[in-house]
Amino acid sequence: MTILNIANNNPLVDGRQSSRAMMVRRGMQILLHDMRHAILPEMALSNGRRADLITVSEKGEIWIIEIKTSIEDFRVDRKWPDYRASCDRLFFATHKDVPLDIFPEDCGLFLSDGYGAHQMREAPEHRLAPASRKSIMLNFSRLAARRLMLAEWATGKSFDDI
Repeated sequence: MTILNIANNNPLVDGRQSSRAMMVRRGMQILLHDMRHAILPEMALSNGRRADLITVSEKGEIWIIEIKTSIEDFRVDRKWPDYRASCDRLFFATHKDVPLDIFPEDCGLFLSDGYGAHQMREAPEHRLAPASRKSIMLNFSRLAARRLMLAEWATGKSFDDI
């Protein structure tokens, strides 16, 4: 699904996420930006899944962060193991009203308040194969460039004077 919504002036908001999920996402984006990661929300993966957040670190590590906003949200969504094939490290991110002990020990964990986030647990590394890494990096780069172009077009500014 495209991130561009005709009814919305902001091409970076697609309207599928709850306000709580957006609060967790914002806090995560602030922390990850401070950690010098390149961040994209809602990226489709080759297996048909869609990562809530996918990042590339300064060292080229690919992280996927799955946002969960309630116990029920976590319990009904059993597709998260599929994300491992598309990242070097897999994390969950949540907020203070969700018990942290529901999240699997073999995944990293962040706690977000919308103004930042704190890493509660490191994620184990499971390095991607070179061909998978290249494919994901190409998709990441192309999607980022496309979204940048759409955001530029959404300003409505004329480029006639350039």
